[in-house]
Amino acid sequence: MKVITFGCRLNMFESVVIQKQVAGLNDVIVINTCAVTGEAERQCRQAIRKAARENPNAKIVVTGCGAQIHPEEYARMPEVSKVLGNREKLTPDSFFNPEKVLVEPVCESVVKLPVLSEFDGRLRAFLQIQQGCDHTCTFCIVPKARGRCSGLKPDDVIAQARAFVNQGICELILTGVDITAYPYGFTDIIERLIHEVDGLRRLRFGSLDPACLDDRFVRLVETYDVIMPHFHLSVQSGDDLILKRMGRRHLRRQVIDFAAAVRRVRPCVVLGADFITGFPTETEEQFENTLLLVKEAGLTHLHVFPYSRRTGTPADKMPMVPVSERKNRARILRETGLWLYDKLLDRMLGQTVPVLIERSGQGLSDTYLRVFVNSSVMPGQIVPVSIVKRRGHELVGQVEERS
Repeated sequence: MKVITFGCRLNMFESVVIQKQVAGLNDVIVINTCAVTGEAERQCRQAIRKAARENPNAKIVVTGCGAQIHPEEYARMPEVSKVLGNREKLTPDSFFNPEKVLVEPVCESVVKLPVLSEFDGRLRAFLQIQQGCDHTCTFCIVPKARGRCSGLKPDDVIAQARAFVNQGICELILTGVDITAYPYGFTDIIERLIHEVDGLRRLRFGSLDPACLDDRFVRLVETYDVIMPHFHLSVQSGDDLILKRMGRRHLRRQVIDFAAAVRRVRPCVVLGADFITGFPTETEEQFENTLLLVKEAGLTHLHVFPYSRRTGTPADKMPMVPVSERKNRARILRETGLWLYDKLLDRMLGQTVPVLIERSGQGLSDTYLRVFVNSSVMPGQIVPVSIVKRRGHELVGQVEERS
């Protein structure tokens, strides 16, 4: 069985769950779809057709957020044998059910979180602590695909983290739809993981909501080096009026203040962010405010999407920015982010940074930078690396000898 994954880290985690639950299925290809944008769904449909062409005897099972929201569209594709919703894809029996379409509504329900005891062949593992969303961002269709907010019980989070660490996982990445909404306390579970999981070496997080990053979170960043100095924020816009129309709960000032606060306690912190360009009613001046925010907050790892209409969302009824302008603003923002990213790489020259060696000759720094090394250090080690040069948008370093 093969699983092809689109979209977020949560989908990546769930694809591993699917792979383990129904590993015995032969001649089956599972397409775990994303529906965050129309372009994402187009790519999913393209992948379905390609998989069918290259594997004419395989059964194509389509699942994920695209399947949850538009099951009938995928079911009509001649290449598709079965369509499963987000709840059903985590139930092994669904794959053997003779019904072609198994998709129950989740928008007002809670989807049970899966638990993994191992993450085979990896040094970095996703740990899903949260599912669903209770917020009402006007552009977002995710609540219809993922249901209401729920969380893995804290003891189960700890048990799963211990299992991962005991099998050699070096870095845990907490993931979910909105992990800051973890119902048992986001900062509480961070502290428990740090204190109760012996051998935990690195801890990262999926996208973080700036509205929920308080002083206590900053103190954790200051106190515990196991928290990696790289954070990715769900920002979306740098203009307060557009943020209000998006239904976001933060203001641009909160992003700037958080950036300053974490850099006061950990000067090496790097920040990334998600942005939507050309949101309905966005003017050129409002887009300029986003460019200014990226520079003011020093955001270097950008995920940029031109606004994509999603039927059934409030934003779909607002006055539209032309598609060409949405794409042009996305291009400008990406170029700005890449310029800042390259400046970050230049600042790294001559510095020594801890790098997790993931495979022969390369690894990942604590600040989420890809580093190539001229050394045969065994994967799984975290070693000090002196950065000697840039190679395109990556770094090259020399492993320092340990005394």
